[in-house]
Amino acid sequence: MHLPFWLSVTLLAPLLVWQGKQTRRTTPRLPEAGGEPHGQYGDGEPALQLLVIGESTAAGVGVAHHQDGLASQLARQLQQQSRHTIGWHSHGINGIRLSGLLDHLKTAELPAVDATLLSMGVNDTTGLTSRRRYREQLRILAGGLSKPLYLLSVPPMHRFTALPSPLRQLLGWRARQLDAIQQQLAREHPDDFIYLSYPPMNDPALLAEDGYHPGIKGYQAMATALAPAIAAKLLTWKET
Repeated sequence: MHLPFWLSVTLLAPLLVWQGKQTRRTTPRLPEAGGEPHGQYGDGEPALQLLVIGESTAAGVGVAHHQDGLASQLARQLQQQSRHTIGWHSHGINGIRLSGLLDHLKTAELPAVDATLLSMGVNDTTGLTSRRRYREQLRILAGGLSKPLYLLSVPPMHRFTALPSPLRQLLGWRARQLDAIQQQLAREHPDDFIYLSYPPMNDPALLAEDGYHPGIKGYQAMATALAPAIAAKLLTWKET
């Protein structure tokens, strides 16, 4: 139990509840991306297949078409860096927590891929998922996916311009706690997890109109920042 955090939440509870309701009422709720959630860059049979799975970022919230989302932009970057044909797949559900994703995957049919990037944490942050449960659920998830599982860091919610203070600071605090769990898992189980830092998103132009999710430029910036680490690992593995 992280006592300072929970004391702060308890003391500020009436204000936080009010701010949360106001934020939900005034913030535009953007839809998931449309179009086919898969594709490829390059000709012929893909040398590598990439899957981005998780919550709203994996679902492409913030852009109109999956072609502009994170999986597609990552595949584009990987193809440009490797000169190999790269296939991509998006499988995201807006608003889902890690427990819900685990339940969903019990019946979902996922493609066979070489690398899986998990984008989670925002809804577990707002839902106050315990750190112990979050860690356990990540271990369970990794057991059913291609390894290593790439863990995209929990977004820095203290920078989300749509959130008022002190709600923004407390959610940012909690997000960093869950992100620390991901970093710890990557250190302790390097064969199962690889941690990737969330790139800086300080420029408002990188965000969608809700001030919460990445826009087209935001997903492009994320892909540009993340691709080198994924490319180095995958291409080394493929050549071996």
